[in-house]
Amino acid sequence: LYHSTHQAFDTLLKGLNSIQSEDIAGNLTVTSTQAFTSLWLMPRLYRFSVKHPEIKIRVSSSNELENLKQSHIDLAIRFNTSKNINTDDELTYEFVGEDHIYPVCSTQLASEMNFKRPEDLLQCWLIKLENQGKVDWPSWFKAAGVFDSKDHIQWTEVSTGDMALSAVLSGHGLTLTSDAVFSQYVDSGQLVVPFDIKHPFSFKRFLVFDPNSAKSARLAVFIEWLKEEFLSLIHILRAHETK
Repeated sequence: LYHSTHQAFDTLLKGLNSIQSEDIAGNLTVTSTQAFTSLWLMPRLYRFSVKHPEIKIRVSSSNELENLKQSHIDLAIRFNTSKNINTDDELTYEFVGEDHIYPVCSTQLASEMNFKRPEDLLQCWLIKLENQGKVDWPSWFKAAGVFDSKDHIQWTEVSTGDMALSAVLSGHGLTLTSDAVFSQYVDSGQLVVPFDIKHPFSFKRFLVFDPNSAKSARLAVFIEWLKEEFLSLIHILRAHETK
């Protein structure tokens, strides 16, 4: 009975959305991780507002997997180390790119330490996340050919990626972060990548939304802009790789 009524209400909801579709002008709520919203999305959002002042964006940052419908969220930008993720059949999960992970530190620290080999990073404080998952320092050191990192004792643990990058920008050690997040700071000369060695795992980027949303026209405009920004990021990263 629950299954049948659930399907019936879902069909009714889709029908209502189709006849109550909103104009492009209006509000749109977007969510992603704290690091991505503060370090990538917010510095670029003004460009969207200039192009589409009729759309008012509300940004909600959270490291939890928010329930889009219960939280009245229109679009989520999510990350996973695998393309194989558990999906909600009622939502669209669109893969829109991949972010590679590297160690980064301040220009000043790199100059002071004069790193020659990957194991030289073990002379510094290393910043890690409380819930780091597969993107951890031991995995990076193994990929770099360093096998004695387990004895390292200079660790600083933080809860979010933006906290880690804030510490590194002030000169406190190194952290692992994605090229999407650190690229602007490398451009400005504040950060450097001491070794061009990718972490064996990367972040796959997904856009998650309700394809039957009454705000579908508005969503399409914002998603198109996001994809343009992601494409621009790819060109910037490739330019760095050729230097």
